[in-house]
Amino acid sequence: MKSKILLIVCDGMGDRLIDGRTPLEAAKKPNMDRISAKGINGIMDTVGVGIRPGSDTSHLSLFGYNPFEVYTGRGPFEAAGAGIEMKTGDIALRCNFATIKDGKISDRRAGRDEYGLDELSRDIDGMRIQGTELIFKRCKGHRAVLVLRGRDLSPCVSDTDPEKPEILYKKSTPLDKNPNSKKTAEILNEFTERTVKILSDHKINKERVKNRKLPANILLSRGAGVKPELQSLGERYGLRAACISATSLIKGVCRTIGMDVIEVDGANGHIDSNIHLKADAAIKALKDYDFVFLHIKGTDEASHDGNFNAKRGMIERIDNEVIRRVLQNSGDITIALTADHSTPINLKEHSADPTPIAILGDVRTDLVNSFSERDCSRGDIGRICGRDLMNILLDISNRARLFGA
Repeated sequence: MKSKILLIVCDGMGDRLIDGRTPLEAAKKPNMDRISAKGINGIMDTVGVGIRPGSDTSHLSLFGYNPFEVYTGRGPFEAAGAGIEMKTGDIALRCNFATIKDGKISDRRAGRDEYGLDELSRDIDGMRIQGTELIFKRCKGHRAVLVLRGRDLSPCVSDTDPEKPEILYKKSTPLDKNPNSKKTAEILNEFTERTVKILSDHKINKERVKNRKLPANILLSRGAGVKPELQSLGERYGLRAACISATSLIKGVCRTIGMDVIEVDGANGHIDSNIHLKADAAIKALKDYDFVFLHIKGTDEASHDGNFNAKRGMIERIDNEVIRRVLQNSGDITIALTADHSTPINLKEHSADPTPIAILGDVRTDLVNSFSERDCSRGDIGRICGRDLMNILLDISNRARLFGA
């Protein structure tokens, strides 16, 4: 009999040792440990061995797509997540509201403070530069998306986001000799210069400074790309699939491959997100869908902030508010628990360290009793690539097709 599938991805949950243990090893997580003890375990390179995966490329791989063949840039997924329907020829970029001081980026996320960002976004949207329409829309948190719509544009331009604080803001440059790339870089640089002027003098930023918040006075962009053409998850696997995520990028990946996106009140992608409501939404969705994907962002946010205790605390919240609920209420389903990548506390950025994975269902249980990076590495799944995961889940849920006679 076929079972339904629930894939739970805790963003950036994998880590390295801090004083002899990872946040997963330090956390109290009896429900995650129960999945490991009653299931089968392993570790996973989401994109490939030694490759530091982005959140977009890692999720493409987890859903069974080869990102080396289909990935066209981060921007289009941000646009899809924000509800912007891209047209042929459009170029999309992911943006951050950030803080610049004396020509240097002092904070790439403007302190993660969202005060007034909706109003700032409305006052930026609608520019025209060199005959090109600029569509700007705020996403969750400090994130936003920019879409360039016009003729003779190219995604072959460099980012303006330096990706590290305390260095000079970068101008975009063409990455090839195509005149369209030169034009697109010029448009992007003029957009940045115009928005700096708008943001620096804006009443919202004056209020932010007055209230001892960092000003959101520059927009950093990266991940230019065109809309990818991908086979839907339904066509690929015969699954009716749903996504539950608060992150625009992840929602965009899921929309692009034909998954229904279920919105949850109070889910914001931060460590204070209403993750128990996301768990309830996932349990409910399993009644109507064959495959439900539940994404939780807070572990990655704590990692990028270099906060060990916050990451451990987020893991404990996930264990109690999500995993416990799922185990008590989901019935006879196949459950996979993993991360899309590692984000070590000491790096504050993604690494190529493999992530732990545990699968509960009709499996040959191994000898692992705890869910962590080192414990799961001793499990019977072994070390796999992220692109293997869907095939494994289809097999365990009795949905796999026979290969051969």
